[in-house]
Amino acid sequence: MSATQPIISNTTNINSYQDYLEQLLISHQETLHGENQSLIVSLSQTITEVDPLCILEFLTSENNKNFSPGEVYFYWQNPVKDEAILGYGVTESCQLNVTNRFSQSKQFIKDCFQKIKRVNQDNFSSSVPYIFCGFTFFSDTSKLDFPFSPAFAFLPRLQIVQKNEQNLLFFNLLINSRTDIKKLVRQTIANIELITKIQVNTNFNKPIQNTLNLTADQGMSHDFKSSVTSVLKSIKSNNFQKLVLANALDLTFSQEFSIVHCLERLRVHHPNCYIFAINNGKNNCFVGASPERLISLKDSKLYTEALAGSTSRGNTKQEDYYLAQNLLKSSKDRREHQVVIEYIVQCLISLGLSPQISPLKILKLANIQHLWTPIYTQLSHDVHPLDVVAKLHPTPAVSGFPTQVACEEIKRYESFERGFYAAPLGWIDQNGNSEFIIGIRSALISKNRARLYAGAGIVQGSEPEKELAEIQLKFQALLKALSDC
Repeated sequence: MSATQPIISNTTNINSYQDYLEQLLISHQETLHGENQSLIVSLSQTITEVDPLCILEFLTSENNKNFSPGEVYFYWQNPVKDEAILGYGVTESCQLNVTNRFSQSKQFIKDCFQKIKRVNQDNFSSSVPYIFCGFTFFSDTSKLDFPFSPAFAFLPRLQIVQKNEQNLLFFNLLINSRTDIKKLVRQTIANIELITKIQVNTNFNKPIQNTLNLTADQGMSHDFKSSVTSVLKSIKSNNFQKLVLANALDLTFSQEFSIVHCLERLRVHHPNCYIFAINNGKNNCFVGASPERLISLKDSKLYTEALAGSTSRGNTKQEDYYLAQNLLKSSKDRREHQVVIEYIVQCLISLGLSPQISPLKILKLANIQHLWTPIYTQLSHDVHPLDVVAKLHPTPAVSGFPTQVACEEIKRYESFERGFYAAPLGWIDQNGNSEFIIGIRSALISKNRARLYAGAGIVQGSEPEKELAEIQLKFQALLKALSDC
C-alpha cells in the first residue's frame, strides 16, 4: 500500500494553514470566561489508503518522536463492515469506581461532546469525534487486582476512522484561557504532517520467535469439572437456571508481546469477529476477537443479539453441517439460548422499546459455531446508548440466570477478577451512533505475560467434560494469535 496523501502538501500551504489555525483557535479561546472554562476544537480531514493498525504500530514504536509510545489507546476493527477505528492519546477522560458508573459516564460523554467545536474541512456530516469506553464486568474491582477502573472513557487526542472506503483523521485540541495557541498550532501541524506521511506497507508477517511457558495451575481441568458438577446440583435444586463459569489461563513468554502483531493475527484468523484492544498507557492491554455484539446503534436503529449455545466446526462441509444440525436440535443448547433471548427482550421493553426477534440462525466462526438470534428495534431519542448498555449488562450469555443470583455465584466460584472479560467495550460518536461488544475470546497482556479468559454456560443437561472442552476450544483463538507474536 502507498503512503497517505498529506493534508498540507507544500510549504506555502503550511504557512497559510498555520495562520488560519492560529486565528481560529484564538477566536475560540476569546469566548472563554474564567480559568475553569475550556473547549475542544476538533479538526478533521479526509486522507487516503490508511490502515489504522499501521498507524498504531508507528505511534507505539521507538521511532516516533511526536507522540509518547506509552499512551492510552483504543483499537477497534470490524472486518465484516470494512471498518477500523483508532483513538490514541487523551484529550479528556474519566475513570470511575462508583456504583452508578454508567450514568456518570453518560454525563461525562454529554459534557464532553457539548464542549466540542468541529472544524470539518471536507464538510462530511459523518466526520464526528468518538468517545471510547470500557466497563468491567463487576462495578467493584477492589477485591482483586485489575489495571483498569470499573468505568473508563476517553476522547482521544488523535483519531483515525476507516469506514466505507472513507478515511478520516481527527485531532481533538483542548483549549483553556492559559493555552499557548502558537505552541499548540506548531505541535498540531507537525503531528498532521507526521501522521499523513506514514508509510502503510509494514510487514506484519515478519516471524517472531517467542517461547511459551504455561504458568497456570495444572489442576485447572479437575477444578473446573468439579465446579460444573457443583453448579449442576444447584440447578437441580432450583437455586438458579444457568451459570456461566469462566476460567483464566496464565502464560509467560520469552519476550514482550507485540500488541500490533497480535491484532493482525486475530484479524487474519477471525475475519467474522470484532478485533479490539484497549491500553491504559501503563503496559496493560486488553485484547481479543469477540463474536458477540452487545448493541449497534445507527440513525436511531438499535441492533443486538442473543449468542448462546455452541459446538465445534467440522473438518469437512458434511461434518460441519452435521454439527450445526445437532446444535439446532440440542434441547440443552436451545434452553440456554432461549433464556438469553427472553432476557434481552424484557430489558428492551423495560426501556419503552418494541424489540423484533429475527429467526434463529447459526453463526459460523473460525473454530466454533453458535446459536444466534438477531434482535432489533427503533430507539427513542430520550434513551442514551449507555442506558441500553447498563440495562443489558450482563446478559445471561455471559453471567447466567437469574442475573443477580448468577453474579453472586460467579464471585463464589471464580478466584480471579474478570475485569473487562465478558464486559461492554465500545464507542459512542457525537451523532449518537454507537457500538459495544462483549469482551469475550480475550486476554489481558502486560509485557511478556498474558491472562487468557474463556467461559461456558452451565444449564440442566450440561456435562463437565464437554464444558471443559468448550473452554479449551475458546482458548485456542487467543493462544494461536499470541504464539505468533
